Amino acid sequence: MNRYETVFIASSVLNETQLAELFSKFQGVIAENGGTVEFSEQWGLKKLAYPIQKKSTGFYFLLEFTAESGEIVNKLETAYRRDESIIRFLTFSLDKHATAWAQRRRDKINNKANEQ
Repeated sequence: MNRYETVFIASSVLNETQLAELFSKFQGVIAENGGTVEFSEQWGLKKLAYPIQKKSTGFYFLLEFTAESGEIVNKLETAYRRDESIIRFLTFSLDKHATAWAQRRRDKINNKANEQ
């Protein structure tokens, strides 16, 4: 099983309902192609380091997933390119060190949630 992480930025003009639909759409793309979403996170509205498509802010999303083949990455990125509300995206494969770091990050988030 290969582990992947993808971050995408959606346009800041979308409302909450559209953002939820968009997020579930890409989780569905992963599931439809034989992948399993291990962790997902919405980082919210952030200021971009530089303007992209004349926009200075965007909604950030993170998805960690596992898949048998790397073909899922091509299909996911094709879905990103076809969606006009996606400003930018990045998908990469996690090695054992990145996987361990991601697990520590998830544990830290879960610990904060349990303390509250």
